[in-house]
Amino acid sequence: MDYVVREENSFKYLEEGEGPILMLLHGLFGALSNFRHILQHFTKDFKVVVPLLPIYELPLLESSVTGLVRYVERFVQYKNYNDISVLGNSLGGHIALLYALKNPSKLRSMILTGSSGLFESSLGGSFPKRGSYQFIKQKTEYTFYDPSTATKELVDEVYEIVNNRNKALRIIQIAKNAIKHNVGKELHKIKVPTLLIWGKNDNITPPHVGEEFKKLIGNAELKFIDFCGHAPMMEHPAVFNKMLENFLSKLFTYKL
Repeated sequence: MDYVVREENSFKYLEEGEGPILMLLHGLFGALSNFRHILQHFTKDFKVVVPLLPIYELPLLESSVTGLVRYVERFVQYKNYNDISVLGNSLGGHIALLYALKNPSKLRSMILTGSSGLFESSLGGSFPKRGSYQFIKQKTEYTFYDPSTATKELVDEVYEIVNNRNKALRIIQIAKNAIKHNVGKELHKIKVPTLLIWGKNDNITPPHVGEEFKKLIGNAELKFIDFCGHAPMMEHPAVFNKMLENFLSKLFTYKL
């Protein structure tokens, strides 16, 4: 993916295209590659922004969901973004939810896919064993309906993370904090138009989680994708992009 990561004022981020802001928030093991198809499809009509969340750089005492929300708030303030459509996958969805609750005037819409915040089975119920490549491969494959979506490159990335002590400590701390930080009682406060795109075969945040989000967020619509796991934008990018395009076209005037 030939995109330039910018570095300014301690922030690392990608910003491509022109138009309304579409900000993408990745999960614990997320990377720019997770959003490759969204970037390719939407930069012709939107300014697509991907802040690289400092999951592995935060001080341990700040390694939490709220610590990452504060980082996004500082980033948005620095860039002076407004009228944002924020899209979050997995932990990124959790961050988007908390950002929306704290900064409703900044948002135009919200898109959640496989979001944590209500219930999640982290990597299938256990943290990957350090040193066991095969175990990590199996747990990475568990993220998807089609195991082949977990490419060797992706498995290698996860393997490197969990075998780096400093990164692993922060992953564990943030994951535990996310489980404790349930947002169910606050979701009724979210008023922005919200799209929920869920994998029908998501093992980590199962379909009933998407249904619960729809029930608790008043202005939400829920779309399921068949034969799809925890990262629909990676596993079924064309279907995902069409659902997102249909949703955004109701909010913005742009050429489809």
